[in-house]
Amino acid sequence: MFTGIITDIGTVHSAEGGRFRIACTYDAATIAIGASIAHDGCCLTVTRLETAPDGRTIYDTDVSNETLSRTTLGSWEPGRRVNLERSLRAGDELGGHMVAGHVDGVARIVSRTQDGQSVRFEIEAPGALAPFVAPKGSVALDGTSLTVNIVHGNRFTVNIIPHTLTVTTWGTRAVSDSLNMEVDLIARYVARLMGKTDEAER
Repeated sequence: MFTGIITDIGTVHSAEGGRFRIACTYDAATIAIGASIAHDGCCLTVTRLETAPDGRTIYDTDVSNETLSRTTLGSWEPGRRVNLERSLRAGDELGGHMVAGHVDGVARIVSRTQDGQSVRFEIEAPGALAPFVAPKGSVALDGTSLTVNIVHGNRFTVNIIPHTLTVTTWGTRAVSDSLNMEVDLIARYVARLMGKTDEAER
């Protein structure tokens, strides 16, 4: 489990088929083989790691064809910056909301507008995911826990504060960029209990 609070920005060191090498500033001594790390919201397993000459940690992770086809990972190339979050440990502060690291679909940035000191993004969600998005509810976009402002059909807005723009990849996000989207876990289960997901699952 994760909270949607980004703790590092990694860089894709290499990408070969379904294997990625990621460079980050996490201390290699604190990462175990088999550890889970969220990459732009997608939970991946560390399979190998080393410390590079420049002091950064570089680790390998394998990605299935299913994940490559249903997330943005299929388009990742060396040099891409990626939001990272270590998995939640007992006793950690739950600063965002409960995030599983299981991407539900790919959303798209429709507009980016300065809004005071913050930046307002309008996002278009896949049709099957739109019913799970509610005003003042939570959504994870590229692994970042965000509060939904306005919802209109398949589109909704979020405001990104200056701190988040600096410590995540949101500062460089632009119109037409694709985003990994995970809907709120509570919304998903409530909809399931109410029988609202039948059409989306067919």
